[in-house]
Amino acid sequence: MKNSINIKNRKAKFNYEFLDKYTAGIKLAGTEIKAIREGKANIAESFCEFNNHELFVINMHVEEYSHATHFNHNPKSERKLLLQRRELRKLEKEVTNSGLTIIPLRLFINDRGLAKLQIALAKGKKLYDKRETIKDRENKRRLDRIQKDYK
Repeated sequence: MKNSINIKNRKAKFNYEFLDKYTAGIKLAGTEIKAIREGKANIAESFCEFNNHELFVINMHVEEYSHATHFNHNPKSERKLLLQRRELRKLEKEVTNSGLTIIPLRLFINDRGLAKLQIALAKGKKLYDKRETIKDRENKRRLDRIQKDYK
């Protein structure tokens, strides 16, 4: 099976500092996984939240499957994330005690054909951190141009 689906959250790296990364499974309906395999998903505005000691991804948009009948899924519904119990307890403790957040980074299909979501325990960046990130990116780009001219 060709697993070329790799949907990334490009804003996350700019807005957050990642502390720890996890790979979680997602509980999906049949039409949801088919739409994801077509690449019709978006995780740019999504975040993760605990509800009764279970982790859910909120605001993840999966378009309706084009070949489905009236039994199609809701595009913006909450989807349960599947992690080991000790990982869930650790994440919940970190989120409640230290005010960190859980952000989805990447949605992909693994070798077995299952949808996985790479999530990160993250801390929000301040405005001056974002400015520093932009400055570093521009300096790197400038150095690459100078090196290219001398080759």
